[in-house]
Amino acid sequence: MQWKPDRTGKIPIYKQIADYIGQKISSGEFLPGSKLPSERTLASELKVNRTTIVAAYEELKSTGIVERKKGSGTHVSMDIWGGESHRRIPNWGKYVEDGSFLPNSPMTQEIRIGTQKNNFIDLASGELSPHLFPLNHFNNIFSEHSFTEYLGYSHYQGNEILRETIASHVKEYKYINTNSSSILVTSGAQQALHLVVQCLLKPGDAVAIEDPSYCFSLPLFRSAGLRTFLLPVDKDGINPEDLLDLYKKHRIRMIFLNPDFQNPTGTVLSKSRRKRVLELSSTLGIPIIEDDPYTLSNFDGKINRTLKSMDSNSNVLYISSLSKIVASGLRIGWIIGPNRVIQRLADAKQQIDFGHSIFPQWASNEFLNSTHFSKHLSRVRKELKLQRDELTKSLNEILNEQIEFSVPDGGIHLWCKLNNSINEQVLLKEAVKREVAFVPGKLLGSQEGYVRFTFGRARKEIIREGVLRFADALKSTKVKSR
Repeated sequence: MQWKPDRTGKIPIYKQIADYIGQKISSGEFLPGSKLPSERTLASELKVNRTTIVAAYEELKSTGIVERKKGSGTHVSMDIWGGESHRRIPNWGKYVEDGSFLPNSPMTQEIRIGTQKNNFIDLASGELSPHLFPLNHFNNIFSEHSFTEYLGYSHYQGNEILRETIASHVKEYKYINTNSSSILVTSGAQQALHLVVQCLLKPGDAVAIEDPSYCFSLPLFRSAGLRTFLLPVDKDGINPEDLLDLYKKHRIRMIFLNPDFQNPTGTVLSKSRRKRVLELSSTLGIPIIEDDPYTLSNFDGKINRTLKSMDSNSNVLYISSLSKIVASGLRIGWIIGPNRVIQRLADAKQQIDFGHSIFPQWASNEFLNSTHFSKHLSRVRKELKLQRDELTKSLNEILNEQIEFSVPDGGIHLWCKLNNSINEQVLLKEAVKREVAFVPGKLLGSQEGYVRFTFGRARKEIIREGVLRFADALKSTKVKSR
């Protein structure tokens, strides 16, 4: 047999063997009723363990392609083409693996599963704690205002009244001048990013993202066949000249930036660098995707000028949401950009979900238009600062010289460097065992030896316990690494 399994690939060898034999059966090379090579013979030919062949044959059996009987070996099913006595089961494993939309990494999946457990201390999820949800304010809205909207499909760009409110909101808080026709309401910022990638780029296009970056962890770029190039982040954000170098080498078609309290580093892109980035965007014709979830979380209340507010040439597509300042479950985000672009993205969203649900749009509009919003925003800033202070204090006291970090003035993330080499995957497993979660730095950037703690999700009262559990996991990982 000339074919051999790929031992360097991500697909398990037994699945590769099962797929190969399945293809031979489909092509007619192995006919219905014919006997397949014995487990020992095939194991010898492919230079694998016999148990690997057993697993491959069992995989084929589960789909009805082969029959296995003790003493007579493995045969191609006689009913493979739809006999009445047997029904073939689709090879769902093959379908799952062959889909073009890639899954999250195993570490990301492990974090997600772990944080669903009770008594778990979540220092990983990028959302606010339930106690910061303005429940009383929303209850007041529900009691004072009657919901009279039609529960049909919403406008394909989102409810017009909400879009007008968003236009007023970004003008007051973000210094952005826009109108309702230039806004698309999305299911959070995540959907906005998906729409941009799917509608405005094509496979093979080169894009620039920050390093480290939340975007680094998103499979959507790889699913779309994009080539991603990294822009290192220092204490003042990215260096615009790095963007120029990347453009010259790779003809960058789009740049994704999170200028304020960047995820995960917490850095703020300096004013001079903002101006230079916009200048390069205009000179080179590169659109900027400004992802802005955290500007309003500045603990001192100061609001930096967004790139969009400084953009005089319509080079910036601006993305924001209510997820990091009100509640992630509302699923209210938006994109602001040129009308032609908004129409293209709105058309795609309409194909996906026929427009956004009207009830969260109505509730969000009422909240943004009320006096409750500014009061809530002040409370969120105050509470997040307390939670940040508790996290930094606990890290300094418990881990001391084992860890380094800079303290952010807003946002919800703390980017930490571990001063000892460590296996991040083992560390995560040890942490999950102790019911605490963090995000390994490798998921967010090109360098190892970092971790991201999120102080938005866990209440102040349990943050110290979370750090103690992490410290114990770190100690255990070091012992196992010796």
